[in-house]
Amino acid sequence: MADDTKENADSLLADIQRRIQEAFDIFDHEANKTVDVREVGTIIRSLVLSKKDTSQPRRELLKAFQVLDSENKGYLTQEELTKYMSEEGEPFTQEELEEMLSAAIDPEKRTILYRDYASVMAVEET
Repeated sequence: MADDTKENADSLLADIQRRIQEAFDIFDHEANKTVDVREVGTIIRSLVLSKKDTSQPRRELLKAFQVLDSENKGYLTQEELTKYMSEEGEPFTQEELEEMLSAAIDPEKRTILYRDYASVMAVEET
């Protein structure tokens, strides 16, 4: 019985460590095992969330991005998103914009793949 308890505890610990690593990897944009200190709160919130249905917020975010993506490319450029977020509606502050872009920009393609970003944001919203 004690062996089962230890195995369950080890398994739980391994699962927790895996979830933490995955959460940090999402925000490790330079793949150098570091994240921006401003994103730590978001990472922690994503780790303590209950298993709520995130499909509705994700769909709503996707619709919003699709409106901005008038050419239906499946992505936005940094310049496009910066323009929309700083000139339309209630503008983002420079700090808010920088934080959003640091999480949204695909480091290899240098674009915002909004389907992926909407998934991350939907998890953060719940």
